[in-house]
Amino acid sequence: MSDTTGKTRRIPTTAPDGEVARILLAFLATAGIFYVNIMPAIVDGLIEGLNFSNREAGLVGSANTYGAAVGAFAVVFLIKRLNWRKTAYALLLALISIDLASMFMSNASTMIVVRAMHGCCGGALVGIGFAVMSRTTEVSRSFGYLLTIQFGLGGLGIMYLPGLVPAFGTKALFMSLATFSVVTLCMVPFLDAYPPRKVDPLVKPAAIRYGPAALALLATFLFQAANMGIYAYAIGLGKFAGLEPSFVSNSLGVSAWVAIAGSVFVILLSTRYGRVAPVLVAVLVTALATWALHFSDVNPDSWFSSVYWLANVVIAITWAFTISYLLGMNAEFDATGQMAAMGGFASKMGLASGPAIAAFLIGQSNYGLIINVATVALILCMVAALIPARVLDAAEAHRDI
Repeated sequence: MSDTTGKTRRIPTTAPDGEVARILLAFLATAGIFYVNIMPAIVDGLIEGLNFSNREAGLVGSANTYGAAVGAFAVVFLIKRLNWRKTAYALLLALISIDLASMFMSNASTMIVVRAMHGCCGGALVGIGFAVMSRTTEVSRSFGYLLTIQFGLGGLGIMYLPGLVPAFGTKALFMSLATFSVVTLCMVPFLDAYPPRKVDPLVKPAAIRYGPAALALLATFLFQAANMGIYAYAIGLGKFAGLEPSFVSNSLGVSAWVAIAGSVFVILLSTRYGRVAPVLVAVLVTALATWALHFSDVNPDSWFSSVYWLANVVIAITWAFTISYLLGMNAEFDATGQMAAMGGFASKMGLASGPAIAAFLIGQSNYGLIINVATVALILCMVAALIPARVLDAAEAHRDI
C-alpha cells in the first residue's frame, strides 16, 4: 500500500477520495472543536455542577472557541509548510492532556484561561483538517460527512451528558471530549498523505477573487454566530419557557440526530442545483425557525406540536445543510487550502462571538433579545452569501461548457 508521495506504508491507507477517508477526515476536523456540538451540555453543566453564573459559563465556552479561532488563523499561514500528520498527532495529545486537567478545575477564571489554551490547539487541528479536506474531490461532499459526524455524536452528548453531571460532576463532560480525541488519534495513521494540489507550472493559477471570498467568510461568521448564540443557551431557554429538563435535553438531542438529514442532503445534492437557491432558502428558513423560539412555551408537553422542539429540529437541519455549503464555498476560492483554513477561522470566530455576545445580553433571563439579534444576523448572512454563491455557480457553469 502506498501513499501519494510514492513511499511504501506498512499501515493500510484509505483511498484518498473514498467514503471511508471522508469519514476519518470528518473525525479529524471535529476532534478539536467537538465541545461546540455539546455546548449546551457544557454551559448548563458548569452552571449546575460548579455553580458558575450564566455569564461565567457562557464565557468559558466563548473563550474555548475564541482560542480555536486563533489556532485556525495561525494555520492559514503555516499549512503549506506543515507536516499535517505529525502536527495532528501533537495537537491531539495536547487536547487530551488539557481535557483531563480540566476535570479537576472549579474556578471560573482558571477554567476560562485553560479552555482558551485548549481552543488554540483545537482550532489549529480543525484548520489542518479543513485544509486537508479541501484537497479531496467534491469538497462540499466531504463537509457533508463532517456535519453528519458532528450532529450525530453531538446529539448523543446533548441527550446523555446533562444527566451524568449530577452524579459525576463536570468530569463527565471533559472525559467525553478526551475520549473523542483518543478515538481520532487512532484513525490518523490510516489516512493518505494529501499533499497540496499540484499546479501546472505552465498554467498561471487563477487569481483569488477577494471580494466574493470575503463575503463568503462574512456569511460564515454571521451564520455561526447567530446559531451558536442561541444554541449555547438552548437548555436555559427551554427551562425558562417552563419545559421539563428531560424534555429539553431530549429535544436538542433528537434535533441533532435529525439534523444529519441536512448534511446527507448536501452529500446527495453536492452542487447539482448550484449554491444560490439552496443556501439562500436554507438561511431564510433558519431565520424563521429562530424567530419562532419566541413561542417556546406553546404546547410544552406535546412533542410534535411543541414550538420549541419543532424550531430546534428545523434549525438543526438547516444548520448542517447550510454550513456544509458555506465551508465548501470558502474552500473553492483557491487550491492551496488557505481559504479553507480562513473559512475555519471565520467559523470559529462566529462560534465564539455568538455565546460571547449572548453572555452579555442575557442578564438574568433575557432570551428574547438574544433571539432577535440572532434573527437579524441570519438575514444579514443571507445577503452576504448571495454574491459569492453566484460567482462560484457562474465559474462552474463556465467550466462545464
